[in-house]
Amino acid sequence: MKAVAPGFSFERLGINGGGNVEGIHGLVIGGPAWDEKRGPVTFTTTFPQAYGLGEMWDAPLLNRVAEHISIESRFLHQNPKIKKSGLIIWSPNADLGRDPRWGRTEECYGEDAFLTATLVTSFVKGLQGNHPKYWRCASLMKHFLANSNEVGRSFTSSNFDDRLFREYYSFPFYKGIKEGGANALMTAYNAYNGIPCTVHPMLRNILMKEWGFNGIILTDGGAFQMLKTDHKYYSDMEVAAAECLKAGTTRYLDKHKEEVEGAIKRGLISDELLSKSIRGNFRITLKLGMLDNSKENPYSGIGVTDTIDPRYKAETRELVRLVTRKSVVLLKNSNNLLPLNKKSIKRIAVIGPRANEVLLDWYSGTPAYAVTPLQGIKNAVGSSVEVLYVKDNKLDSAVMLARKADVVIVCVGNHPVCDAGWEQTKLPSDGKEAVDRTSLELEQTDLVKLVQKANPNTVAVLISSFPYAINWMQEKVPAIVHMAHGSQELGNGLADVLFGDYNPAGRLTQTWVKSIDDLPDMLDYDLRKGRTYQYFKGAPLYPFGFGLSYTSFRYKTIDVPAALSKTGVANITVEVENTGARDGEEVVQLYVKFPESKVQRPQQALKGFARVFIPKGESRKITIPLKAEDLAYWNVQLNRWEVEPASVQVGVGASSADIRLTKMMQIR
Repeated sequence: MKAVAPGFSFERLGINGGGNVEGIHGLVIGGPAWDEKRGPVTFTTTFPQAYGLGEMWDAPLLNRVAEHISIESRFLHQNPKIKKSGLIIWSPNADLGRDPRWGRTEECYGEDAFLTATLVTSFVKGLQGNHPKYWRCASLMKHFLANSNEVGRSFTSSNFDDRLFREYYSFPFYKGIKEGGANALMTAYNAYNGIPCTVHPMLRNILMKEWGFNGIILTDGGAFQMLKTDHKYYSDMEVAAAECLKAGTTRYLDKHKEEVEGAIKRGLISDELLSKSIRGNFRITLKLGMLDNSKENPYSGIGVTDTIDPRYKAETRELVRLVTRKSVVLLKNSNNLLPLNKKSIKRIAVIGPRANEVLLDWYSGTPAYAVTPLQGIKNAVGSSVEVLYVKDNKLDSAVMLARKADVVIVCVGNHPVCDAGWEQTKLPSDGKEAVDRTSLELEQTDLVKLVQKANPNTVAVLISSFPYAINWMQEKVPAIVHMAHGSQELGNGLADVLFGDYNPAGRLTQTWVKSIDDLPDMLDYDLRKGRTYQYFKGAPLYPFGFGLSYTSFRYKTIDVPAALSKTGVANITVEVENTGARDGEEVVQLYVKFPESKVQRPQQALKGFARVFIPKGESRKITIPLKAEDLAYWNVQLNRWEVEPASVQVGVGASSADIRLTKMMQIR
């Protein structure tokens, strides 16, 4: 839940905890422009939704995004003329998109635990910086654990075994803590195996005792009261308050003061327990440099001595534009309709409900400007090409416009806040927080059909927060691209790709199924029953890792060591040649299979990737490290990670369904 949380502060003691702010793809200060109740809006830099950030498959660039968000937050928090934002940033969302019907799919990086863990770790490091003593900002990951159904989230239980806990659902959090250095997180509303996450023993037994976590554990908004009202786990809220602290909670995000005070008076909360809980909050405050005012803190001058506002720098606009175009996924391109040639086109028809707007989602800030697809296309072609626009086909206007044009660009997709209020949507395929989707069908397909019939040179631009079953479009429309909502440079980034100023290399981070009945039951959290590319048995519309380019790549050679020790690292080297007529990037993906495993393993699993620029006609050798520890499974009997001594098939290719080269390697 979106909530405004006060900073962990004691003014009478001169303690400032730094304050809190949402920051999944930009800071949320004062609320989005559509939320008038939140007061005056402070503009912030807005990147594509997390779903789009994931589709870049570019951990170093995602690190730069997080770095910018944290610098901007420090600036706004410390600048004496502004004094807004916070230093504890509620991001990233480390939950996994196991089902495309999940309403908050827009907030996640995708369905794969390894990819998500890699991106989460990079984002955490970008927020916190690399100083040995101080953090630029603190990353508060959310929502621990297995929160991927919205309907009933406040009382349902996500049920699965220890292997899925370790290998899948908790893995991005584990890596975010152990490798990223995060020391703050938010618990989920739901229960896990029957126990609400807010009071689950895993917080102390695994997070703290095993992973060394000793910072902030924050309840989600209203989750404390839901222990009684929704989960019906406690009837006595003073007991509930004590149990939260015993489990590891250090902060509540809803009404709790009376309950905590009552529990203290009854002896349910000891001074020792209270001190331990508060200590976790202070650790974050110390890392942020809020208690010592040390000159050693390299971040204390942001907004104070360094007063150039990062929101309005030219390089900020350039970064957002780069990220936006890198997030675009080319799904289809028959007869090389794309890229469009500005010199041979006289008239373009831009059509559709998403053509002349940049939509903000439930966790968007408000950008100082936003470039729509229509404006981006106009910017790209200038005065030499006539650009016509209509939103819909009322009075046959879209059809008539399509007939006049040399090419049609039709922009469709979901509305991130569903044009509606809490817990409802106008369209069954829409979703957001508290609302799961009940359809994967794109209701605007009829508009695309009419436009395509009127003009075969139609490009479909799907601007959406999640996958759709766009089977007809894939069959009939010659060119399709996908991108996420929210970027202030959305139109420019899209136009860069449409007109060939940038060769697309985004890749899908979820399996796009052909039909909703390809999916298991929404509340079934056992992946092995056919969920995600690792266990899906059918033929997807688009596989995990899929994305096209304006050029072509040939995988020439693969070099895999014959053997790998149980504690070692194998450097997998692949040579890739750009055999097309354009410079471009290839996302080299490394997957493994376990043909000799004595325990059940996925059909295949991503274990490495690299986004690499290769000029036309040239080859590049790309080395991807494959760690033995990333080949481990969780041994339930021994309660530990274990690397099997067995043969492993190493494959590299352009997607999970397009493996070009394979080689066997022995683990010893």
